This record gives sequence, structure tokens and C-alpha cells, in this order.
Amino acid sequence: MMAGAVHPILSVCPSRALFTEKFRVLVENLPPGLSVTLHSLHCSEVKDYWEAYGHYVADNKGTVDVSQEASLGGTYTGKEPMGLLWSMIPVPGSKDHAVLFKVDVETPQEVLISVFQGHLSEGFRQKPPLASVVAERWSMAPGLKIVRVREKEIEGILYIPPGPGPFPGVLDVSGFRGDVTACRPAMLAAQGFVAFGVNYSLPGSEFTTDYFLRAFEFLQEHPLVISNRVGLISMSLGAIVVLNMACRTEAISPRCCVSINGSHLLMEESVDKMLNNFFKMKEHTIRRNEQNHVIMRGLPLPIPNEPTINMENINCPLLLVVGEDDLNFPSTECAELMAKRMHTAGKEHLLTILSYPGAGHIIHLPNSNLIRISHWRFSFFDQHEMILWGGHPKPHAFAAEDSWDKILAFLKQHLYPDPQSVPDAAL
Repeated sequence: MMAGAVHPILSVCPSRALFTEKFRVLVENLPPGLSVTLHSLHCSEVKDYWEAYGHYVADNKGTVDVSQEASLGGTYTGKEPMGLLWSMIPVPGSKDHAVLFKVDVETPQEVLISVFQGHLSEGFRQKPPLASVVAERWSMAPGLKIVRVREKEIEGILYIPPGPGPFPGVLDVSGFRGDVTACRPAMLAAQGFVAFGVNYSLPGSEFTTDYFLRAFEFLQEHPLVISNRVGLISMSLGAIVVLNMACRTEAISPRCCVSINGSHLLMEESVDKMLNNFFKMKEHTIRRNEQNHVIMRGLPLPIPNEPTINMENINCPLLLVVGEDDLNFPSTECAELMAKRMHTAGKEHLLTILSYPGAGHIIHLPNSNLIRISHWRFSFFDQHEMILWGGHPKPHAFAAEDSWDKILAFLKQHLYPDPQSVPDAAL
């Protein structure tokens, strides 16, 4: 039992940090050997509550350092400094298959971190904590400028770093779940890039490759952008878009391209027509599990030789990020075929593949929790369906952290005139 005169001290350092930064959770002034639970609680923008927790034992100095010690149980186990974030799950009684993501980059994600006596797995709201502290996770770095764009028949949000510029540029094309990746352009801007998050979910609009080419040209022509140092990044459907763009060398010359769980499928018409045509031809390949959840990874299989984009036309460095447990798309098979095509064309030196066992389809920013399943509606379904995206929490968290570091290194290498001058943003 806790002695009445002992008051545990809980600290989170830094208490205000960018989304991708690590923090240190430290509990001091505990009786040595005391069993405690570290617990995190967050209320999302749609008012869903999320939590994570780990079980610890105070050392002989009465200290628990989450960055150095292993959790013995909870929503994560082992030495996981950021487990209180990436292992978050809906609190008991929440609606089924809620999804946690941040859209408003101008407000922080607030996380209440508490320490409780004993190894608890429930009843956190009914028991008073020994100590609590609020940590803020920001998507927006200080001095970042946001410009909403609606011109040249394109729409999106421009994120501009502080300073006189000019800066390298990155066109960020979202995927099916554009809301999930809404803060990625802001995080890219925190690293010294002018990032343009282009919108292609406008009602009644046809989004062809030309739409995205115009977005690239808009970014390239911006006075704060170095015109010959603009790259591409996207995930999922958007990754198909950027690969189609990277092959259009007669129209644009991207400096580099990042594709996260994408494919070299040809997009001759609009995004919607491409998907609908594929669905009509391959509807029989869609599977459902015992819970009637949709598994779409078989939809493009087997990948045809035609119609696919000409990988031989890619003349810029290409980084493919692959989740090997992707249940929404055959990302591994697509990466293998793209590699073969580039090898045949003598362009294997341009290709880098990062492949992650246990990672699913939605590989996002570090410290994000896994989105394995969610409600979604594709135009070829009559109603909302439960879509399986795949992935397992711990390996998926590793993939998000490792790939983000390597994506940033890739972009800095190929876009910044002097990689040593790229700012390391922090709050």
C-alpha cells in the first residue's frame, strides 16, 4: 500500500511535441517494487474516447521509466517508449470499429497520462490516479503558414515552412482514407518542405491524371518553391495516382516519388472510372471473412501485364513502402512486379523497396494507432461496408516509425539542395 506521506511524481517530457516526436514518461517517488499501471486517455475530434495502458513495477529507486523498462501486460508489452500512443484502443462501450485520426492540424491532440496503483485492465474512470499530466501532440510546427487553394480548377491546402525560402516542394495525394492522412503535409512542412495536400473528393468532379498534373504544376510554379525540386508522395489509391504521374515524363519531371502500398495499374480515365471498371471485371475476387468483413486484396489479382503504366518511363528515384499484411491491396505482389519491370529496363538503381512484415495497408505517421478495420463506402458498393485494411499493432507501429524516418531521409536526399541545411523541427 502507498504510504500517506509519499506523493508520486509523474512527468512527460516534452509535454508539448510534434506528432512524430518521442516523449519520455517517468514516474518517481514510488515505493520500490510497487506495481503500477501507466494509462493514456484521449478524446478524439468526433468525441470517441481512446485508451492504452501498460503494467510496470517500480525499481529499487522507486522509479518507472517507460522509455527504459518493459511493460508486463496491457495494450502493449515489452520496452515500448511510445506504446501509450500507438496501442490505443476504444474504451469499453465505444461504438464498433471507431477510427482515430487527426484532421484539424491547428489544434493539438491532448492525451491525459495517469499512473494508477496495481496492475489494472479496466475501471480506470472509477479509481483515482496517483498522479496525472496532460501531453500535447501537435501536427503543426511553430511559424507554419496554411493557405487554402482553389484555383486552376484544383483544390487543396498548402503548408509553407517559416522563413524566406525558397523551399523544395512535395505534392501529397491522399488515399481512400484522406481524413487519416490529413496531417501528413503539415508534418512534411515541419521538415522544411512546401507541401501541397491536394483534394480529390469534391462532389460531382472527375479526377483524371490531368487534374493531379495541374496540382503539380501549381506547386512547381509557387514563388516559395524551388521549381526543379518537387517530389510526390501518397498512399493507397493516391499511390496509384502518383505512380501514373511519375511516368508522365513528357508532362512533368518529379525529382522523386514515394508510393505507400500502391500499384502500377494504369489510370487512363478518372479515378472513379478506373475503380468501377476494375470492380466490374473482378468482383468475384472480393472475399469476406466469417464476420462478413470485406477483404479486397484479391481484386487486382492476378496483376495483368496490360493495362499497367510503363515503369520503364520512370526517370526519378522511387521509394516503395509495402505492408506485407495489407488486406486491402496486393502491395507485395505489385512491388515485386514493378521491381522486375524496372530491372528489365535497366533502372533498378532508381528503386528502393521497404517491406514490413505484419504491417497493414494504412501506414501513416509514427505513434499513430493501427487502423485494421473501418466502415467505408466505395462507389461500387450499395452501402457502407466493413473493410479490412490489415496489420498487427506492434509490427505496424514499427513500420510507421521506421518508414517515416526513411521517407524523410529519401526526400531530403533528393529534394534539398544541401541536405545538411534541412531543419529538424520540434516544439
